[in-house]
Amino acid sequence: MDSADAGGTAPAGRPVGTRLPPGDFGVVLAALRARRGWSVREFARRANVSEGQICNLESGVRNPTPAVAAACDKAFGTGGDLVELAGDGRRGARAEAVVDAGPVIAGYERILRELKDIGRSNGPRSVTASMKSITRVLTDAAPRAVGEQRAQIWLLASRFAEYTGWMAQEAGNPAEALRWTSIAVRWGADGGDETVAAYALVRRALIAQHRGDTRAAIDFADRAARHPAAGPVIRAHAARRAAQGHARLGEAEACREALERFRSHAAEVTDARVPHWGPRVENGNPRLIEASCMLGLRRFEEAADLFAAELRCLPAAPADSNSRARFAVRQATALAGIGGLEDACRIVEAALPVIERIDSATVRAELRRFVDLARTRKAGPGQIALLDASATLASR
Repeated sequence: MDSADAGGTAPAGRPVGTRLPPGDFGVVLAALRARRGWSVREFARRANVSEGQICNLESGVRNPTPAVAAACDKAFGTGGDLVELAGDGRRGARAEAVVDAGPVIAGYERILRELKDIGRSNGPRSVTASMKSITRVLTDAAPRAVGEQRAQIWLLASRFAEYTGWMAQEAGNPAEALRWTSIAVRWGADGGDETVAAYALVRRALIAQHRGDTRAAIDFADRAARHPAAGPVIRAHAARRAAQGHARLGEAEACREALERFRSHAAEVTDARVPHWGPRVENGNPRLIEASCMLGLRRFEEAADLFAAELRCLPAAPADSNSRARFAVRQATALAGIGGLEDACRIVEAALPVIERIDSATVRAELRRFVDLARTRKAGPGQIALLDASATLASR
């Protein structure tokens, strides 16, 4: 993350030209910083400017002076491109209000999408510092904005906070995940959006599920589905969580009913843009969700068949290493359940480097479940060695 050519820049000493990310000076600055995983404090130290200056630049409150632009250019190694951009894009910003926050909002929306891609492929520690510092920039900017743009900035800050909470859970810190989820609800309300309060209950269901409180997970999911602000997307997410909870409790009929609700609500989604909380329902695979439920019900043969059919057809998506690793381990667990330990170990062996790289607490929990089940089967020396390596990684 710290190399000279990271984040769209060329090696030191070589101009990068059009390889700068799109946007005005502040947005480009934030994008470059986010790609390196630098906090505001770290970037300020490297550029030898104050943290307040960085926040004002990134939120569009201030224009860069030539000296500050040159310092930023040197810190990023952009070969004069940031200096040129600062000269081209100067505008009359003032401290009491963001002047035309539209570019700031659009730019940070792009950065959020980019950070999510990085988080899915490289894990929470690669994006957490950037997520937290960008929320600071946005919350500093929001009070200075006017009219509808103020609400839009608060909503964007809420989306950053929600994803920061998810990354905290992926890093194995559920208390921090809950804290950021609560912050997202508050900032969403400041932006006039109550749907985040409904989605927060879905997140709480997932957190309860991972700490082993399955009844609480189902209760949170049901409350999310009943929330007055919940639309089809949130109800679909809630039904999915309820289905997996009932599966873990062995409640097959309740699981089936929840899966039917998931499919029904997912079919109602007609606008992929709103609400914007959680993963895209339309990108989900109902058959993989069903396979996961069959695994929870210990219907290993059904689960293995579903995973084999769906993962074989799943398009390669390197940017979503997290999901692919998660489903691969679940497939291996199903295979181990029907005695296919050789195939299961082969799948896990291929996934271990990815699991180590993304360092996801939720994926490691899946790996622990695989190891626990696989160790009840007869294993050869090579398989025992793989299970030992998997157990070590899972317990990290």
